Amino acid sequence: MIRTPLTLIPYLIAAVAVVAGLLWHTGDSLPGANRVISQGEASVGGPFTLTDQDGKLRRAADFRGRFMLVYFGYTGCPDICPATLAVMADAVEKLGPRARRIVPVFVSVDPERDTPGVLKAYLKAFGARFVGLSGDAKSTAAAARAYRVYYRKRPLKGGGYAMDHTSQIYLMGPDGKFVADYDATLGPDGLAEALKRQL
Repeated sequence: MIRTPLTLIPYLIAAVAVVAGLLWHTGDSLPGANRVISQGEASVGGPFTLTDQDGKLRRAADFRGRFMLVYFGYTGCPDICPATLAVMADAVEKLGPRARRIVPVFVSVDPERDTPGVLKAYLKAFGARFVGLSGDAKSTAAAARAYRVYYRKRPLKGGGYAMDHTSQIYLMGPDGKFVADYDATLGPDGLAEALKRQL
């Protein structure tokens, strides 16, 4: 067995570090290094049949030719939903004339309470551009599944319930295909800038 003198250990550690650094640098300089390769399309979005706030049946195909800015939530949401819808409304307003190319859409995940009339009254606070959509339990589940949205009823102490749900904003293209997703923490200015890059 070969014994390494203790005085050589710092030199061995330094040598290993130098070799590791050289290998790292060589890897960075190779053709194609640090390049992100993606294939296929995100499987978000798809057909749905829901009722808007005016009682009219709406399908995903009805929005073809325009971008859709889609958010799933519910009118009884105490904070996240109204804050997100406010960000969406302000961001779309900041687009100026380009706002004609985009439809902000709010899809309810609370079919028991969010009737068209409830949605209509609720969305007045966010401007006339919004389309509110709701449906029965089956059509709501189908729409959420198409957009990969999670939601679940959560009973509250003392009665009643809240809805746990995904809180993501989706941008769908004029062809109905997924373009990007955003978080409301971008704020109105950040979301508006992100949308301008896509419109």
